[in-house]
Amino acid sequence: MKQEFRFYKTPENRWYIDLPEWTESISALEMVEGADTMLDKASNNTNECFLELGLEPFENADVVVLAESLQDSVGGGYYFMETYKGEKIDHTMWLCEVTEFVFGHLPEKIYIGYK
Repeated sequence: MKQEFRFYKTPENRWYIDLPEWTESISALEMVEGADTMLDKASNNTNECFLELGLEPFENADVVVLAESLQDSVGGGYYFMETYKGEKIDHTMWLCEVTEFVFGHLPEKIYIGYK
């Protein structure tokens, strides 16, 4: 099953995931270390985008693959995205412990679709 998520960029050029059910500090929702630059691409350099995320393949989805788990240190992990909309990009990004909150665990693969 896939779920749609909203991401937004603040006037300070910081990307965040919009997770109303998150009760911890908003700073944990910031997208950094490659996730921010991937969102610049996905948003076509605007200040908002909607992505469909799922743990199973779906039509026209790209995949990010867990390259290094950081659960025993800072949380989350480094993920590798080979393609974006079918074009090779070889992009690495850190997805923090919020990923574990969203999916209930740190997935080996996350499929991404674009709105």
